[in-house]
Amino acid sequence: MPRNHRTTVTLLCIPLLLSVMAFLCFAFGQAVPPAKTPPRPTPPARDPHTPGYVEAKELPDGTVPPANADGNFILGPTHPAAPELSNQSATLQGTVIEFTMSSSQSRIYPGIAREKDTFGTPDPADPAKLVVTTSHAAPYTRNVAVYVPKQYRTGTAAPFIVGADGPDHLLFSALDRLIVERKVPAVVAISIGNGGGDAQGSERGLEYDTMSEAYAEFVEKEVLPRVEAEAHVKLTKDPEGRATMGNSSGGACALIMAWYHPELYHRVLTYSGTFVNQQWPSNPQTPHGAWEFHEHLIPNSPAKPIRIWMEVGDRDLLNPNVMRDNMHDWVLANENMARVLASKGYHYQFVFARNAVHVDRAVREQTLPEALEYLWQGYESSEKK
Repeated sequence: MPRNHRTTVTLLCIPLLLSVMAFLCFAFGQAVPPAKTPPRPTPPARDPHTPGYVEAKELPDGTVPPANADGNFILGPTHPAAPELSNQSATLQGTVIEFTMSSSQSRIYPGIAREKDTFGTPDPADPAKLVVTTSHAAPYTRNVAVYVPKQYRTGTAAPFIVGADGPDHLLFSALDRLIVERKVPAVVAISIGNGGGDAQGSERGLEYDTMSEAYAEFVEKEVLPRVEAEAHVKLTKDPEGRATMGNSSGGACALIMAWYHPELYHRVLTYSGTFVNQQWPSNPQTPHGAWEFHEHLIPNSPAKPIRIWMEVGDRDLLNPNVMRDNMHDWVLANENMARVLASKGYHYQFVFARNAVHVDRAVREQTLPEALEYLWQGYESSEKK
């Protein structure tokens, strides 16, 4: 079957699959009391020199890695804001355009939700699977914010970055200064809100944690045309000029987009990436969700043309829910990612942040400008080639 036909069939089947899921959740939910959302435990602080972790360069406190250096780095324990983000209240030189999108307008994501204060239970036959009985069809509205730099020239094809869990005003502020300083190209930033909820059984979880082409194709077919129309910009088709970014599950989503569509995206930026087993519903082709990236996919595949910047905190998440499958350690997952990326010869920069929690705000303020500068290393506009 041709690739484009197979993709079309897959996308058309998603609404049917969600309807069946909703029916099954309803049916089983009548017989089994829904599991309550478990309290999230406080993670311990991990030592970056733990045996089995990647060898990394310890940086002087308060500094960040060079923007042109691959490899592994340790920073902290203090995290002063980068100069570009020292005055976030300053007026942007660029323009931010906002609009909304609803589930009724989407063929790919018609919408689901998990009932409030419920979660799921591990499958007795397979602890790597979570049984969720309280997820059902539900509408949503998402916000989309688009930053257009002052330096954008009307009619030209702009490089851009797609971000999850928008709007991300920190991203807009960082780009606004970096573009003026000529440290990055005149990048359009597209910050897309999620469809609601979190983790298994939620719309956000379905969008971000699913190991498939679906979210990248949702962005390509449903979001980017709206962006061009609403913001009056032309977006590049060159994958070298297209980047993705996200925090937590949004970080996993950023890599998923580039992995399943490397002809669309070559640059990925993640904070506390959820490279763990959080996919729902389960997929036999990737039964361990995004844990598969460092377990099987990257080690067993030819290197793809993807450049990646990653961060994890020493107090990042560890077993935050009821699953005890040894695949819910965010620090170990990101350490494993650094190891397999290095073994396959990828251009990547990995930052282990001391004194940092999951998606630590201070760490983002300290590192985001450098991360963006690293991300766009080597970019040359296709219009200049």
